[in-house]
Amino acid sequence: MSQDKREFIFRRLHTLAGVVPVGLFLIEHLFTNASAINGPQAFNDAVAFIQNLPFLTLIEFIFIFIPLLYHGVYGLYVAFTSGYNVGRYGWFRNWMFVLQRVTGVITFIFIVFHLWTTRFSGNAPSFDLVHRIVANPVTFWFMVIGVVAAVFHLSNGLWSFCIHWGITVGPRSQRVFAYVFGVFFLVLSYVGISALVAFTHGAA
Repeated sequence: MSQDKREFIFRRLHTLAGVVPVGLFLIEHLFTNASAINGPQAFNDAVAFIQNLPFLTLIEFIFIFIPLLYHGVYGLYVAFTSGYNVGRYGWFRNWMFVLQRVTGVITFIFIVFHLWTTRFSGNAPSFDLVHRIVANPVTFWFMVIGVVAAVFHLSNGLWSFCIHWGITVGPRSQRVFAYVFGVFFLVLSYVGISALVAFTHGAA
């Protein structure tokens, strides 16, 4: 197999992993966190439901951690080896191209931090745990930036995914989907930020 063919396959797997299952997991995670808007008990109940799923560790490892690791590591490779031409052309999509890679790096750092302070902290997941994390204003704003970056990365990535996989072929359909995913970005950002604000209101 030629190098170009291998790179084509790697990039297709990279975009696919970013949508299924990583993208779906991000959406699920944001809405689970948003249950904190209804109070500490609502969030703790939502987390308890997930924690009691059978074979949870196996599911997380196969369907979340492995795709996330591949998408993240290969995404960093793409980010640092892609050519950038915004300074020369300044086209809107070129800026989206750059922002996709910049937000990918931010999202990767954010996910490592988030996993380290929650999933691998040695503490049981709870409203109180997240409350203590976001009580620090620096950490809170870092997580706001991380959430917005992750949502933008997913939204713009979905737009590119539709083009590369032949879902949106013509300029008109691509323009329509740009608006659709723009709204998608605003809605998910609102959900994610609202959840973070809810965690600052008090512990259980």
